[in-house]
Amino acid sequence: MKACPSCKDSMRSCMESHTFAYAHLYSDEKAMDMHIHDCYEVYYSISGGKQFLIDNCFYTIEKGDIFLINQFESHYLSQIDSQTHERIILSIAPDYLKRLSTEKTDLDRCFQFRDTRMPHRLHLNPEEQSRFLYYIHRFAENQGLGEDIIDEAVFLELMVFLNRAFDRRCRTLEEESTSGAPGYRSQVDEILSYINTHIQGSLSLEELSSHFFLSSSYICRIFKAATGTTINKYITAKRITLSKSLLSQGYSVNEACEACGFNDYSNYLKAFTKAVGISPKKYAQFNS
Repeated sequence: MKACPSCKDSMRSCMESHTFAYAHLYSDEKAMDMHIHDCYEVYYSISGGKQFLIDNCFYTIEKGDIFLINQFESHYLSQIDSQTHERIILSIAPDYLKRLSTEKTDLDRCFQFRDTRMPHRLHLNPEEQSRFLYYIHRFAENQGLGEDIIDEAVFLELMVFLNRAFDRRCRTLEEESTSGAPGYRSQVDEILSYINTHIQGSLSLEELSSHFFLSSSYICRIFKAATGTTINKYITAKRITLSKSLLSQGYSVNEACEACGFNDYSNYLKAFTKAVGISPKKYAQFNS
């Protein structure tokens, strides 16, 4: 399989073939604005020196970082220094990955499983970095008879490797949250559960304070300490994610606005456009 000359070409080839494609890039392309696309994206940084914004979360990219982005997560890449920008972009058609999954092995998991403790970024150790690049080089070396079969076999190995790395990261985070963690962890878990099941409601800080019999300042402090973000930012991000899913299912913009808990259309329009980079109406047109 030949590498695509740009990120956009990789996405286009992926969606046209309904399989996957990749690009190994060294120089900067013209940066895209905040965007989404119909394919999964694996972004692997070889040189670092950039900054990623994914669904309202900022990440400073280091060498060996890998980002796993699904089709509903808006993202934007910006340059923060003048170093050479070497990276691998792997574009994957979601239906293709679902077709390759089995009852025992869900290859979608690393793209679809999200909670406040599971970031989009994995940092690969030197051995894992070498292994990832080994798979990518196999694609480049594979030509001629049986190319499609070998490409798919290598791709399957690569996806199992990524999901195992992802699961290790999940287990590590779970262990960190249960062993030696502050006593407020269980309180934050209850708050998160309440937010997730009442996302259509107003969910004001005062209401949360009244429901849990805790002061507003205490709730804000423990939530930020446990999750790394504020309650308001978490609720907004959760509602935007739900809204994108509803719009993709055919809901109207007004229906999505109401169903995801925004009580004011202008606030919904402003928040959605800021997070995703396009208006809810345009998003629905592109993803329905």
